[in-house]
Amino acid sequence: MNDTAIKNFCTWARTVLIEGVAQRMERYDVSEDAEVGLTAVGSLVLSPQEAAWRDELLRLCREEGAGRLRDRAAYTWFNRIAAVRYMEVHDFLPSRVRMFTRPAADGSWELGSQAVDEALDLQVEGIDPARVAELKQAGEDEPLFRYLFLAQCDELSGCLPGVFQPVDACMALLLPVNLMDPDGVIGRMVGEIDEADWDDVQILGWMYQYYNAEVKDAFFASKAKETPDTIGPATQLFTPDWIVRYMVQNSLGRLWMLNNPGSPLRDQMEYYIEPDAEHEDFVKVEGPEDITLCDPACGSAHILVYAFELLVAMYRERGYRDRDIPELILTKNLAGMEIDPRAAQIAGLALAMRARELDRRFFRRGVRADIAILCPVAFEQGELPEGCALAKKKDLLDALAHLDEAGSLLRPDRTDLAAIREAMTLCESAGGLFAATAASKLERALDVCEKLARSFDCVVANPPYMGSSSLGPFMSKWVKKNYPDVKSDLCTCFIERGFSLARDRGYAAMVTMQSWMFLGSFEKMRAGVIDGKTIISMAHLGPRAFDAIGGEVVNVTADVIYNGHAACEGAYVRLVDINGGEAKRLKLLEAIQNPDCGWFYRRDAETFKQVPGTPIAYWFPRPLLNAFVEGRSVDEDSDYTGSPNITGDNDRYLRMHWEISKKDRGSKWKVYSKGGDFRRWYGNLFHVVDWSEPARRFYLDNKTSTLLPERYWYQGGITYTMLTSGKACFRYIDDGCIWDKSGPVICRLGKHLNVWLAFFNSKIAQQCLDALNPTLNLQVKDVKALPLLNGCDQLEGSPLVDECISISSQDWDSSEMSMDFKRHPLC
Repeated sequence: MNDTAIKNFCTWARTVLIEGVAQRMERYDVSEDAEVGLTAVGSLVLSPQEAAWRDELLRLCREEGAGRLRDRAAYTWFNRIAAVRYMEVHDFLPSRVRMFTRPAADGSWELGSQAVDEALDLQVEGIDPARVAELKQAGEDEPLFRYLFLAQCDELSGCLPGVFQPVDACMALLLPVNLMDPDGVIGRMVGEIDEADWDDVQILGWMYQYYNAEVKDAFFASKAKETPDTIGPATQLFTPDWIVRYMVQNSLGRLWMLNNPGSPLRDQMEYYIEPDAEHEDFVKVEGPEDITLCDPACGSAHILVYAFELLVAMYRERGYRDRDIPELILTKNLAGMEIDPRAAQIAGLALAMRARELDRRFFRRGVRADIAILCPVAFEQGELPEGCALAKKKDLLDALAHLDEAGSLLRPDRTDLAAIREAMTLCESAGGLFAATAASKLERALDVCEKLARSFDCVVANPPYMGSSSLGPFMSKWVKKNYPDVKSDLCTCFIERGFSLARDRGYAAMVTMQSWMFLGSFEKMRAGVIDGKTIISMAHLGPRAFDAIGGEVVNVTADVIYNGHAACEGAYVRLVDINGGEAKRLKLLEAIQNPDCGWFYRRDAETFKQVPGTPIAYWFPRPLLNAFVEGRSVDEDSDYTGSPNITGDNDRYLRMHWEISKKDRGSKWKVYSKGGDFRRWYGNLFHVVDWSEPARRFYLDNKTSTLLPERYWYQGGITYTMLTSGKACFRYIDDGCIWDKSGPVICRLGKHLNVWLAFFNSKIAQQCLDALNPTLNLQVKDVKALPLLNGCDQLEGSPLVDECISISSQDWDSSEMSMDFKRHPLC
């Protein structure tokens, strides 16, 4: 698949379609303040039908705004064009006649419309033969194409309910012109995207993501808060096929293999990791009809489409006929949830296309994929029956009103469902138009809450990634209340939600940011996973696993977690140092085929508890894990605090040392440790701080300041740079200094200074710090967590450490930046 060609076309097509719709709106004077009831717009005389259509467009324009109407119409046509193109290439159109291409002399297909060429014999539901003959006789190919294309879309709305929504006649006015020109949207689509690229239904999902690429980039560049309009496109990320296969094979596929150890399905699952000698208990299933799988943020259904493929193999294994399989899968096995109606349409279409491949009569069966579009259900003040329990459930009502943001994170319980049903009964007994309106909303609320209250054997997702700083007012408050332990990002909220959607002994498989494995803000979550769940397998992907998003660095991991506690070792594959998605894929396959490769690990998650903060440090050798129990921390040998000095006004109280005369440096101005660039053993002392009595009084009394406790004044020891993008660096610092949070000092080490300085600068300490805190900020608690074995005390007073300090000190003093610089060594 030529990703570059597809991306270039989609981003271009979005702009052109929006411009084309805007031109149509201008032609018919469709704007928020335009006059209703016109029979002519300038020199353009409207037919009675066109006038009625225009009035309906004006109503929509006032309801949702001209910009939203324009963008919605542009995407509607993009979506329909892509869908019809896919279907004509696969010969799925009911007429079996192509809409956008015609046979060429050499037997291939070229730009043109076979439907227009054969219009007089075309069988498309709803077309008027007289109208077709009239346009054909007049040689009006452009109007004829538009007429046939609109008719084809309407016919498909009947074949694929929920996928092709009926195209309102008024929306037909906004279909751009000249689509079939070589430089038109359809013309360039046919010319630039190879027909072979349409073989895989995944192209529909890629096109949707690329169509929204500029919207997504603009949202994050703006630093704006999410809204219902932006949260969907901003969080869409199409999952690479190999990652999807890894997750589905090790959840859905694992469940089937545990129930059917001799199944030939194993030969189709190249990313499947065999259970070790002792594996988890599992849900017993009699056959494929018993298995359920859900994607709670399904997007364009990439995960569900592959799950469909795997389920087909299961059904075939049990002897089901191909034509019976699609309906069973879509009605019994698969479910998706999505807040973006556009993505949900693509999801339904993709699954319908897979179904049509197996069942030629699928379009006639009226079967719809179980894709729940989570739209808001808002109740007005006083609309609910007086005294009903639902009226008191403010949190539930707020979430329902903002369902296009909260989505499947809403967790309705039995009392919520009972309250909605009670309100429905009261509305029915009350009667009247007002009650009927409320009853309709309650019916929608009950339907969506029943879907959200289900549980599944497997929950597989690539959930949205969005930090709490980007959340809008409602979501920011709602997430803090409903997901307090994982509120920092939507993806970690979805991890927790995945466990509640998965039934007991089921599986939750997700691609998430790796931060949940290490950061202190997720320590409680990790403890819950280790104590109550079981990590079955993990592909620790690290950065640049998603080639399609180019230079964007997203550190991710793909996890399969068993929803129950099992006494078995999980399988971990470490791919963080491999660059590029394809290279990671090959290394994952190699690790699965050869567990002795060096980057495949088996670990009992209980051992992670030995490390402070419980990071998922699966790659730690067992002796290193044991060292956290047997060793001692720097607290036992020193005086080390997390209370630094903060001036609150650096412009006033902080200087570079060359700005101060030497005579003032020892009295009013003190050496100030403030981190600096990577440098070990000695150096990075540039700053001095005002330590006069008035300045210290300011640090003590000002709300934005902190005065370093007096027992730490002028204390030397070991300092380090807190903010670092690479390796940690620790340095010796003499007595007489003050320090702030950027350059903390571990003081009063005495005879232990050398051994700790050597250990802090070692590869082993760096390996520990990578797991304790992979972020840019090296925290005091992380340094305190490092374990030193008692056998290392032989390094106390080591001349090797003294020599390292001396060499680094001489090097530092040879620079003009040093306080003790005398002359350049070459002079």
